[in-house]
Amino acid sequence: MTLGALFEPFTGGGLTLKNRIVMAPMTRWQSPDQFPGAQVAAYYRRRAQNEVGLIVTEGTTIDHPVSSYSVRTPAFHGPALEGWRRVVSEVHEAGGKIIPQLWHVGAMRRPGDDYPNPHLASASPSGLFRPGGKRVAEPLSAAQIREIVDSFARAAAQARELGFDGVEVHGAHGYILDAFLWEPLNDRADEYGGDVERRGRFAREVIAGIRSAVGPGFPVVLRISQWKQQDYSARLAHTPEMLARIFAPLAEAGVDLFHCSQRRHWEEEFTGSPLNFAGWIKRVTGKPVITVGSVGLSGPMSVTELGAQSDPTTDFSALADRVAQGEFDLVAVGRALLVDPQWALKIKERRFDELLPFTKQSLETLS
Repeated sequence: MTLGALFEPFTGGGLTLKNRIVMAPMTRWQSPDQFPGAQVAAYYRRRAQNEVGLIVTEGTTIDHPVSSYSVRTPAFHGPALEGWRRVVSEVHEAGGKIIPQLWHVGAMRRPGDDYPNPHLASASPSGLFRPGGKRVAEPLSAAQIREIVDSFARAAAQARELGFDGVEVHGAHGYILDAFLWEPLNDRADEYGGDVERRGRFAREVIAGIRSAVGPGFPVVLRISQWKQQDYSARLAHTPEMLARIFAPLAEAGVDLFHCSQRRHWEEEFTGSPLNFAGWIKRVTGKPVITVGSVGLSGPMSVTELGAQSDPTTDFSALADRVAQGEFDLVAVGRALLVDPQWALKIKERRFDELLPFTKQSLETLS
């Protein structure tokens, strides 16, 4: 089995990494009062010590008052910034690279969640949580949209000040950027809704605001997806041409690298081509890309399914071949690396018999 391509250095999108392995962002609900404490820093350090080339933190919420859906998920403003300063220090001391994922959950704040500021309505383009559902809030005004754009820009500037190696914006999975892009959740009649170019205006403004705040040379990554938490079969684009209309302007606005979320990375994106989602995004934007989706698992599974388990896969030759061929540049690992901090090192050293299975119950004992 040839694994060499997975552990070759990478330079692109403003990043210089020792290998092609990325830790995917994964919410853990382990930051009481939105503060990432010492155990959070230790958690990321362990992955940096064990051959992860780049760490993308769990989603961390910007300073807009309705950006978060839980007081147990970390913030990226106020006192929490000192917690993140420690995280950066720990990861860098271990020889790793790390970027925060900046997050606004949009309409995902649902009744019963322990979210901050429960007296305030959630933010979304049209007040919708799911297609065809009832409106849960008033559509955002242009002034309110500007506040969110500015909040993302402030967070990115803080990331640079704290010493992070770049920044990622969560623009996938039905959260606020994705909700503007996704036609069923955006029925606005102003400059932020309508055709695909107008629906993309909010995302372009967020990226442009971040680029202005951090200046040139600071890597800006955008996580994107076709699927949504509200609808796993949803698609922003049914053709490569539509994919280009949506994402090429975001590259022009300042995205250096796209993080392409696919539920199963091995699946082709469009009939008639073997390219996956990341492969097509690289083709239509010309930017480096990260592929992600069930890497390291033996088959598809749901993290929410009671009793679900996936044994680790031990064959990475096809994945390495696709990196070597240039279909995608980096490979993000989620659940396999979540449960096993030494996953990347074990793969590099071919210690396949030591790989740990992923189960929902294993989330309760994360190290």
